[in-house]
Amino acid sequence: MDTSKVIWITIGFIGQGLFTGRFLIQWIYSEKKRKSIIPTAFWYFSLAGGVTLLAYAIHRKDPVFIAGQATGVVVYVRNLTLISKERKRLRMQATDGA
Repeated sequence: MDTSKVIWITIGFIGQGLFTGRFLIQWIYSEKKRKSIIPTAFWYFSLAGGVTLLAYAIHRKDPVFIAGQATGVVVYVRNLTLISKERKRLRMQATDGA
């Protein structure tokens, strides 16, 4: 197997590992809180895994995989944006109330 192929297979596995890690983070966090909660780290792992898998899908020229990962990346970025806006709003409220 040539070096390029090994590199791309490694990238694919890294992306899949990041993607799997997000579920472990969510599961552990929810178990600690004793209710279903999605921590911010879940969305960062989703984004990192999604972008990595998207790069792999583009390299493989797989239109189905590309469409699925590209759509997911949009959702992950949107969730992180909403979280950021909420945190900013809460900081502003805390500052106004002080």
